[in-house]
Parts: sequence; C-alpha cells; structure tokens
Amino acid sequence: MKLTIVICAYNERNTVMKVLDRVLQVTLEPGWDKEIIIVDNFSIDGTRDLLRSICAPNVRVVFHPRNLGKGASIRTGIAQATGDYTVIQDSDLEYDPADLSSMLARAIELDADAIFGSRVLGGQRRYRYIHAYWGMRALSLFTNLVCGSRLTDVGVATKMARTCVLQSLNLVGENFDLDFELPVKLVRAGYTIHEMPVRYEPRTYREGKKIKVMDGLRAFWVILRARFLEEV
Repeated sequence: MKLTIVICAYNERNTVMKVLDRVLQVTLEPGWDKEIIIVDNFSIDGTRDLLRSICAPNVRVVFHPRNLGKGASIRTGIAQATGDYTVIQDSDLEYDPADLSSMLARAIELDADAIFGSRVLGGQRRYRYIHAYWGMRALSLFTNLVCGSRLTDVGVATKMARTCVLQSLNLVGENFDLDFELPVKLVRAGYTIHEMPVRYEPRTYREGKKIKVMDGLRAFWVILRARFLEEV
C-alpha cells in the first residue's frame, strides 16, 4: 500500500527542503510506503536549484515550464500519483507533515474515500488575520448550503482522498480555486468527506503568505460554478 504526498512549491527556497525532510521522517501505518511528488510552479527565487539536488528514491520532482498556478500544480501531482491515497502538502510550513500519519490512520480506520484536515476542529483558531478566519467560515457555510455538506474548513490545504477518486474527478482549477472546487465535486459525486484537526501555523503576508482577499471572494463563484455549471 502506498500514500502519495503531493508538495506544491512556488518561491519557497527557505522552507521547501525543511518540509521535504519532515515528510521523509513521517512514519506511516505498517505496510504503507510513501511516494513524494514535488511540483515546482516555475519558481524564480532559487527553489528549482534546491529541488534539482534531491536524489531520494521515493521522491520525484516535476518542473512546470511556466507559472500555471497552485491548482494546476495539484492537478499535475494527482495525475502522476500511483498511491492508494493521495494527500496535498503545502511547502511553506503552515501545515505540519506529522499530521499525515494520523490522517492516513483515520482514513484506513473509516475506509474513507476522503478525509480533510480542519483548522477549527478541536477548538483551534490560529489565524493571523480576522478576515481570513471569518472568510473561511463564510465559505464553509456557503459550501454546506449549496451542497448539503457539513464541512468546517473547506479551504484547508491538507486534503487526502483515494487516488482513483481524485483522478476520476473533472478538476479544472488553476489557482487557489481548486481548494474549493475539490470538496464540492467530491460531494457532488456522492463521496463523504471526513474531517479531523490539523496543526496550523499561519504566515503573514510579509513572511510570504500568497493567498489574497480577492482569492477568497473569487472562491464564492468557484463554489457555485463547481456545484451547478461543471461536470463532476
């Protein structure tokens, strides 16, 4: 059995190798191996040079020929995944790779098709910006309203699902919109999404945080589009 870990990177030379090291140290359930796919989205800060130095047998690096967006990077990783489950791991240290072990254990226990992290379950509220917290709450509520789901954190980056399920979906998001498209299309296809708490250490914009207010506003349209206008 195998877990594919997709790491998306764009201008993360200060953190990407630390994230990779932590991912390599993650201990999975007995009988499970790791496949790590790093997708570099045309970084221009030296990240690509660091990634070219990697020579681990279970790590594959894919270089986009131009900046195609985070969503496109995720789709690239999903398309090349060969594991039983695939999980998305950011390269900026906001999410702790150590949580991947417990997420996989929970997925196995529930025989889950999809399991997402949540930054609010367990009483967590670790947000640097009040608009980010309330915006995500609003987007989660909106998703639940149009999809009939009960999710607490639709925008969380750490999302795990069966690889065959992910590869069967008509995912088209190119930027941060895929974070919101994915849960909608999973629910539309009839899959149940389970959630569990994950650790979260948010960055400030000064520290390199990339998602902006306009990305959040656009997400409302993405949710409607994925729910009513696009094929699953």
